[in-house]
Parts: sequence; C-alpha cells; structure tokens
Amino acid sequence: MFTLPFINLSVKNYSVKKYTDSDFQLWNDFINTAKNATFLFHRNFMEYHKDRFDDCSLLIFHGETLVAVLPANLRDEKLYSHQGLTYGGFVFQEQLKIGQVLAIVRETLKYLSKQKIKSCFIKLIPEIYCTTFSDEIEYILFALQGQLVRRDCLAVIDMKHKPVMSRVRIRGNVRGIKNKLEIKETDDFGSFWNKILIPNLYQKYQATPVHTVEEIHHLKKLFPEIIRQFNVYENENIVAGVTVFDTPQVAHLQYVSGTERDNELGSIDFLYHHLITKEFKDKKYFDFGPSHGYSNLKINKSLLYFKESFGAKSVVQDFYEVQTANYKLLDSILI
Repeated sequence: MFTLPFINLSVKNYSVKKYTDSDFQLWNDFINTAKNATFLFHRNFMEYHKDRFDDCSLLIFHGETLVAVLPANLRDEKLYSHQGLTYGGFVFQEQLKIGQVLAIVRETLKYLSKQKIKSCFIKLIPEIYCTTFSDEIEYILFALQGQLVRRDCLAVIDMKHKPVMSRVRIRGNVRGIKNKLEIKETDDFGSFWNKILIPNLYQKYQATPVHTVEEIHHLKKLFPEIIRQFNVYENENIVAGVTVFDTPQVAHLQYVSGTERDNELGSIDFLYHHLITKEFKDKKYFDFGPSHGYSNLKINKSLLYFKESFGAKSVVQDFYEVQTANYKLLDSILI
C-alpha cells in the first residue's frame, strides 16, 4: 500500500510541476492517502471529460516528496479549480501543518504568477468530505486577500443524529409501501437515463445530464463500488431512480428523478426513506446537494423544503478568487 512518510518540512525546497500523463500513478497514489480527497480527484474520473477542459493540474513537491496537488484547468488565461468537478481546491498530505500549507500555497501562486496567470479560482471541498480538519486553506485565502465570489448552500443530513422526517415524507413512504413499489440496485443506467432523467431535465429546464449514459456506464466500470444506481419499480416498470456517489463519509445524490405519477405513488419518498434508514444509515452524512436555481443567490424554496423535510440542514461551499501576485503576503504570516 502506498504511504507517505512524515517529513519535517522547511519553508525552502518546494517545487511546482504541471501534471503530465507520466504522473498518472503518482497522482492517484497520493489521492488515496490525502486528508481531503475523494474519487472525483482520481485521474480516471477527471479524464473521462478531458476533451472539454484545458487541464492545468499541479503537483507540489518538497524535495522529492509529493505533498499536495491542485486539480485545475485553464480558461481565458485564468486558473480554475477543475470546472469539471463538483468540488476541488488544494489536496494535502494528511500530516501537513499550517506552516507547511502556507509554503505550499505561496510557491504555487508564485509559480502561476511567473507563468503570467494573474488570478486563480479556488473551489473548496465541503468539510463533510474531509477525513480530518482541513481549514488551513480558508485562513490562508483570507490572508491572501482572496475575494469570496460565490457561496453555495448544500442540504445535508448529519447521520450521527437520527434524521427526523416530516409527516409529509412519512406519508409518502407509506404510499410507496401500499402501492407495492420495489427498489433494486442495478448496474444498468439506461432505463433511468432514457425513460426518466433525460426527458424530465429537458421538459423542466431544457437541460441534459452532465454525464451521458455512455459516460456514466464507463465511470461505473472504473468505480464499481462508488457509483451506484437505485431504481424504483411498479409491476416491473421503472417509476423513479437515483444515482449515488458513495464516498467513505458521504452518500451524495448526483441525480434523482421520477415519473409524473410520483405524488400518486410516493416513489421518491419511498426511495429516500430506504436510502436514509437502511442503505446508507451508517454513513456520516447524506448530501442532497445544492438547491439553487439559475443563480447561487437564489434558492428554489420548494426544492429546499423537500430536502429539509427529510431532516437536512445547511452546509456551505465557498469559491474564492485570488490574485497570484499576492503570494508575497504570506511571507509575514508566521512571526
């Protein structure tokens, strides 16, 4: 098993390197041991849509030891925490202290500044996905005079406290039971994508899923224990479904949708009740994701009400813009 030794890092001898294909195994081995990473940062996941982004992911070394990575892409001469990922930012070796993180971020910004990249956008990973405290970066972004440019509001159930569902959700689950609905986990995403998800997204939002059915099947083969599909059936006919990203601490709902008979059948309530009280009852968190409309300053109150009625509370995800030339501001932090 790949492990990283603890090294007493000084403020010197850091180097930054742009990711290349030859770094594939080194990158993935590091992701498997980092304190704030999930499978989304695995190169097999990142590269399913590599044709859509100008990848500019970075590796940061102390001497010969890889101590951090930054999944990223370039757009309009600016660096972004990878725009093809739900969350991102710096990914750190678990044993790093704040002084070492200061040095890593400083050298990364200095490297970008020398590359004539004037600003970078850091999309933080929500705290629920971190295996241990990982707030050093938030302090450092403050010290860098980073500008908070966006804040999303996620609806999350803290599973350590037994979720209290509203009577409306309980009645919906009872309808599902009375209608003799059946839940099955399947490796086939086609019926859900083609019969429910794609038609509903187009009808409601004139949108399509982020992943095509071919892409989600491909990712399922790469991450068979993580990407999971649960469908609800009435007399063998699919009436609802949900795609779950099953990470060590969090069950994240990536896609969910039902037919126009959902209220009559109670199919979504029935499905969520099963996931929360049975399938993922031992997880730390159950993440419904954000409830924003066309702007993160607007919240779809009916969608939020639906999630909160299962016992969800709010967790924020922050996005910062940092001027790379500000790396010098970190020189006087430690006194």
